[in-house]
Amino acid sequence: HFVSVVTDADNVNHIVIFMTGQLPFPDGLAGLIYFSWPDPDAPPNWQLLGYISNDKPSAVFKISGLKKKTDSQVGFLQFGQQNISHNAQIGISVESIDVVQQQIAMLEASKSNSVSQFMEFSQKMIQHFVNYATSFTVTQAQMVPNPTESYIPVSAVQNWYQNFERRLAMNPYFWQS
Repeated sequence: HFVSVVTDADNVNHIVIFMTGQLPFPDGLAGLIYFSWPDPDAPPNWQLLGYISNDKPSAVFKISGLKKKTDSQVGFLQFGQQNISHNAQIGISVESIDVVQQQIAMLEASKSNSVSQFMEFSQKMIQHFVNYATSFTVTQAQMVPNPTESYIPVSAVQNWYQNFERRLAMNPYFWQS
């Protein structure tokens, strides 16, 4: 096992791990890459990012979503306090290729499960919004003129809903761009 400290990790969004080419892994071995964000109230929590091997000697990992927000990051700093810098850790565990493949398969399965749960949540949330918004519909004959009130056609909400569902089905992460 190997551990390296990432200083000032608050300002790091991606980690690049690579083999230098000087020394390959022994036959049948590869390295699982882990990330640990500091938590003063808990022991290290290592999160599997991926792996490197002789066949895959480098990898780039996005860690910005793995970082925990502290109160000073979420709120404002009082009395001229300096923002606290955190040091994270990267761990490499040298394992047999079989163990690496099993761990990566479990990681991919958990990511797939997270995506399906996110999609289900998104669809339910949107359905609830559309149901709520359309519960206020009135016909044009029922409308009472009110110059301070804005109106949105129900068809606009329904079109938005259909477009959102289509985009979510094509790419669950479309909303991130």
